[in-house]
Amino acid sequence: MKQAKNDMIVSLKDIFVEFDGEVILNHIDLDIRDKEFVTILGPSGCGKTTTLRIIGGFLEPDSGEVYFDGRKINGLPPHKRNVNTVFQKYSLFPHLNVFDNIAFGMRIKKMPKDEIKKRVKEMLAIVDLKGYEKRSVARLSGGQQQRVAIARALVCDPKVLLLDEPLGALDLKLRKNMQDELKQIQQKTNTTFIYVTHDQEEALTMSDTVVVMNNGVIEQIGSPTDVYNEPINAFVADFIGEANIINAVMLEDCRVLVLGEVLECVDKGFGKNTPVDIVIRPEDIELVEPSQAQLIGEVVDVTFKGVHYEMTIMCKGCEWIVHSTECAAVGDIVGMKVIPFNIQIMNKMFPKSYNEFVCSVVAGDEAENTFTVSLEGSEIDVKGHYFPEGTRLHVVLPTDALSIAGDGEGDLNDVYIESVIFKGEHNEIILESDEQKWLMQSDVDEQVATYVPLKLDFSKARYTVLKGEVSADEI
Repeated sequence: MKQAKNDMIVSLKDIFVEFDGEVILNHIDLDIRDKEFVTILGPSGCGKTTTLRIIGGFLEPDSGEVYFDGRKINGLPPHKRNVNTVFQKYSLFPHLNVFDNIAFGMRIKKMPKDEIKKRVKEMLAIVDLKGYEKRSVARLSGGQQQRVAIARALVCDPKVLLLDEPLGALDLKLRKNMQDELKQIQQKTNTTFIYVTHDQEEALTMSDTVVVMNNGVIEQIGSPTDVYNEPINAFVADFIGEANIINAVMLEDCRVLVLGEVLECVDKGFGKNTPVDIVIRPEDIELVEPSQAQLIGEVVDVTFKGVHYEMTIMCKGCEWIVHSTECAAVGDIVGMKVIPFNIQIMNKMFPKSYNEFVCSVVAGDEAENTFTVSLEGSEIDVKGHYFPEGTRLHVVLPTDALSIAGDGEGDLNDVYIESVIFKGEHNEIILESDEQKWLMQSDVDEQVATYVPLKLDFSKARYTVLKGEVSADEI
């Protein structure tokens, strides 16, 4: 159903934020409906808390516009916005009891005592703390303290409640219980909740809408069912639950080539012979007799998970994860079958310009068959080829020509790892240097959001000599 403009309580338009030369939010747009439970989900450093702070008025964007209930509020301080915030550290007043903690904001506003008493009583009932009015907050459990913090934030009747990873300090069992309670509180109060987390289960359990962020951009917005069943790219598929993400080729509409086998699917519009990623959830793979299978492999690992078995199956050098209530033994040869509807086709995350760049030859030795190029302020010696000084080159490096320098000295240093996604055969790693992005393959699990030295193997490069100015088509 199409959103009506008057349904929007918060709108962010072209928001850009940069700290110390690093882009935190890269021109994002976000509309949030009134009375929704919206979760902003993503890994550490993706920009989700910065987005929350901008909505709350704790941070001003470098550019872009913030709208609340149809009115532009750039520059409006937090206390003048009809918004309240619950942080991971609840910041309750230890010298005040439950009643006085909840009443604190209303007393600051000098509201009538009878009104304060009435509202606190109503809020205690909503958060299931009736009878705890005189209890010291120091004697409350973590979950009870959180409910006091939520009650204190809601008692002044904000139109939007911002929650910044409020369950992070709780143990696993209490966290699961509080997920249900938060959703119930949101529904009882009819308040818009904007919730920030890196926990996928929290997002899928509580939300009406999930906003998936990565590296300062919004990758996908949708219902929990949409982002799980129809991820827009490999990052979303990998971040939301377990998934088999495999390189494939879209032969034509509804036909995809996977590990040399043609599978039927339901997706269209990708063009002919287009490289794509496919995602198949482990629970969507059926184990069948090899004679009935689309793909055949050997079981190499089995783990009992309580409600199902998790099996690792090697098929043509590619690792698949299968969840099934039926168990195969390690060493068994099994068939795997997937119905067309459960094969999700996704565009590749990276553009053609990855690993393509223009550089200048700063020195060349024809006798030694070597040359030196200048790239992003570094001079790199290349053996096995010769180009004279002053030559401008368009260089294309395949993904296997890149590696992370084990000795700490790379051709490019302090290169940022944006994402690491396992594709069944290897990890595909997207990195960013000062001037461009890079794509490499690795058998090693590298850490996202870290800086590494990058080695470039020019012996695998494809060169084009350029003349004159560089056009956009050359890169």
